[in-house]
Amino acid sequence: MTILNNNQNPTFTTMEQLVIKERLRQARLSFNIALSLTIISAIISVTGVGLLLSGKTSEGTATTAGGLASKIVSVGLLKMTKDTNERLDKIAMEFQDED
Repeated sequence: MTILNNNQNPTFTTMEQLVIKERLRQARLSFNIALSLTIISAIISVTGVGLLLSGKTSEGTATTAGGLASKIVSVGLLKMTKDTNERLDKIAMEFQDED
């Protein structure tokens, strides 16, 4: 990533490129987090089914754990992705207005 000094005056093209790079970086990060959370949610669900089948937990506990895991994944990830995209879209619009 390009780091600008206080003495440098960035052009709009340079700033737009920085915004695009940042957007791609955040998209990769969001994907990696989504994949990780999905795997964790699947592990929790499979563990819940295993405990349920072995008789070590009740149906309610297994259902609640699986539901909470999937809700955390869906709500948390969607909110993070939406917030990130809105901030970057706002920055991109500011660059377009200045052109």
